Amino acid sequence: MKPTTVVIKKYPNRRLYDTSAGRYVNLEDVAALIRQGTEIQVVDAKTGEDLTRVVLTQVIVEDAKGQPTGLPLELLRQLIVASDHAGQEFIMSYLKSALEAYGRVQESVESRLRDVGAAAMSPLNLVKNLLTPSPSPAEAEVEQLRSRVAELEARLKTKTTRKRTARKR
Repeated sequence: MKPTTVVIKKYPNRRLYDTSAGRYVNLEDVAALIRQGTEIQVVDAKTGEDLTRVVLTQVIVEDAKGQPTGLPLELLRQLIVASDHAGQEFIMSYLKSALEAYGRVQESVESRLRDVGAAAMSPLNLVKNLLTPSPSPAEAEVEQLRSRVAELEARLKTKTTRKRTARKR
């Protein structure tokens, strides 16, 4: 069953109103809703324009302010460089693939942790599981993704270099 989408209206004074809860919310509240698995849609209160992408970007920026880490600088630079449609598609495809791979790896780790927890109940099973190699299909897929990303990055660098060379002429 798909969760109900919470509609949040954004007013000209930058205030956000959660229509399902009947209260004003801030970016931290929006982040908390998303972390809980709630689907949200942010719309302009006057025009009805979908502002979800803009508000989620603001959430990411606000989260990054308080942390010494965040998105890698090179990725941020590439996002700015890739201002044309093809570049944006490449970056979005790359990020989607990376996040999907991360999700698969995370699932694999959680599965292994569950296996270790179950094996801890039986020391013989623990020894057996540790001695039996079990290659992960996720590892092979991650390696394929790394190769593909390296190939796409090389193409993007070539394209960027050509644009810079063309501008200098």
